[in-house]
Amino acid sequence: MKAYIFPGQGSQFTGMGKDLYDNHAKAKTLFEQANQILGFRITDVLFTGTEEDLKQTKVTQPAIFLHSVVLASTIENFKPDAVAGHSLGEFSALVAAQVLTFEEALRLVAKRAEAMQKACEANPSTMAAILNLDDAVVEKICAEIQGIVVAANYNCPGQLVISGTHEAVNEACEKLKAAGAKRALLLPVGGAFHSPLMKSAEQELATAIENTSFKQAICPVYQNVDAKPYTQAADIRRNLVAQLTAPVRWTQTIQNMVADGTTNFVECGPGKVLQGLVKKIHKDALAESV
Repeated sequence: MKAYIFPGQGSQFTGMGKDLYDNHAKAKTLFEQANQILGFRITDVLFTGTEEDLKQTKVTQPAIFLHSVVLASTIENFKPDAVAGHSLGEFSALVAAQVLTFEEALRLVAKRAEAMQKACEANPSTMAAILNLDDAVVEKICAEIQGIVVAANYNCPGQLVISGTHEAVNEACEKLKAAGAKRALLLPVGGAFHSPLMKSAEQELATAIENTSFKQAICPVYQNVDAKPYTQAADIRRNLVAQLTAPVRWTQTIQNMVADGTTNFVECGPGKVLQGLVKKIHKDALAESV
């Protein structure tokens, strides 16, 4: 079985998508459509903007979504057996599974990015990558800290990202290093994604999702909140809202996909981050790029 997987924030790079725009008529149409839907020329930011321009959450999220979906649109006879996306990538996966149209998903991504940016500005916060420490140890230490700090991204065994207020994350990093973490590395992000500090964004996104039409998936969509496969629109909708404040269970997602018969993972989008994670989670799995 072949599954397509879609990356999230952090995979962006300047100039991404330019080759697709120049060489594929369908890709060019989708890029121009995105310019109209978003109300600004995101293609200018993608093709000629600086790294700083691309780093803004309200730009990064639509940019990565756009690159991923446009790339998938250039694949002949595109028919996934299963799909999954890392955080933001879940929206790209839903277009691949025909749950959402390109236009609907892009509007939701833009709304999500805007709501998250606001939540970040209202609650100054951060994230940190914890390396070479057991997940259970990270969870226990985070739970013992007074402020808000939680496990946010279960990326692969030995790589867990924590999320919360600056004070709580810094305190957790010190305690995790003392407990044996090889590294506790603050990440250059705008705020505490996948934590309770995103609650205000979750409410805004829930309203937008409520007003969007979701269809039944053509293949299983493994969702971040519990790493399980879904096809029913009502389930997918509910999980997509919960995703903003819940952790991304990527390790468990890949393990479940392999257990269910997936042998080949194809990363569709900028960068190669997910391929590396797949190989660390399951060394025998085949992982490649489009």
